[in-house]
Amino acid sequence: MKLKKQDIILICGLLAGSLLFGSALALGRTDGDTVIVRISGETIAEFSQSRNTEYRIEGANGGMNALVIQDGEVWLEDASCPDQLCVHQGHIRHAGESIICLPNEVVVAIEGKTEGSAAPDIVAS
Repeated sequence: MKLKKQDIILICGLLAGSLLFGSALALGRTDGDTVIVRISGETIAEFSQSRNTEYRIEGANGGMNALVIQDGEVWLEDASCPDQLCVHQGHIRHAGESIICLPNEVVVAIEGKTEGSAAPDIVAS
């Protein structure tokens, strides 16, 4: 199969668009400053992301998760859940990222610095 000129232009355009979109996403990410731990939707602990910490989370139904905050990165080192998906998720560091352990009903989320008001930019009716 031979590529036509239009095919090459289309492929180059799609690649350029993908690179621009990926760059915009990467540049728009900000490091967080607060780690929030929630169990069953209720906030139980808050930590500074800049301070190295180890914390044992007593989750729902007697479950356990071991939270580690080190060098600005956050991860769950150990968990009592059978599938260990929350442990295998790896490290997070940017505002808006989270680690979720469904069996223990634990959510570890990173929140960023709030600049200005928290009011929405646009309201749709």
